[in-house]
Amino acid sequence: MAGNDDYDFARREVLLRRIGHELLLQSGDSVSRVLPVKKIAGNEYQISFENAFSFQPESLVNTTQRVLAQDPLTSDYVVNVLNCANASVAYGYAISKNKKEDIVACIGRRQPVACYKISIKFKPPGIITAKNGYLLGSLTVLVFVGFILIGSVKPRKALPESLPTGIILLGSMSFDAEARKLIINGNTLDLTRTEARVLRIFALSPNETIERSRLQKEIWEDEGVIVGRSLDMFISKLRKKLEFDPNIKIVVIRGKGYKLEISG
Repeated sequence: MAGNDDYDFARREVLLRRIGHELLLQSGDSVSRVLPVKKIAGNEYQISFENAFSFQPESLVNTTQRVLAQDPLTSDYVVNVLNCANASVAYGYAISKNKKEDIVACIGRRQPVACYKISIKFKPPGIITAKNGYLLGSLTVLVFVGFILIGSVKPRKALPESLPTGIILLGSMSFDAEARKLIINGNTLDLTRTEARVLRIFALSPNETIERSRLQKEIWEDEGVIVGRSLDMFISKLRKKLEFDPNIKIVVIRGKGYKLEISG
């Protein structure tokens, strides 16, 4: 386990350097260096830079979320951007596995050119250390009690065996979000990565209005790119692929966004 932990932590440091690299690129700097990442505490790291730069808070938030999503050890973390001169906090935010607990503010105010350091403090991992080992016995008891309670509850109706995990039914179509495929009457339609992400948002909330701003944020702005007509283009492509089932269509809700209507 120790070997795996060392590898995961080394990989985390590479991801942190990537955050610094992308932040400099977003500020228009493709030349200066991201200095070596420092581990200043058990779960806290610091990213330093060779030169001063400016940054857009929203891009920093989106970049850290996207890059750290690749870290298997990361769930919750706090980011503070510090001024080099006096260590005061120029900007900060907190990201949680439970999105309702995210704390993000002032994302529209671009920060001036200055010398900054980025401190990222990760929430400690679960109860795995010897120090907390005494809790494992209690957890065992809770698991046992849980089995008893589950056994006393009427089991839910099982999913059909023909429906693989991760498949979403849309009328007569089956949507495999992970494989990025639409299946109808034995025929398979391939989707692009972006098309699959857009359709997944609709599929999880059928017959509900999805705001245009939400689609733009979740699909493109989280990747650090802000779009205009790109959304309309992908909606148009999806409509053509959904035409195989006349009971499914994406309609425009004027002034708000779109809705995936499923009838029949």
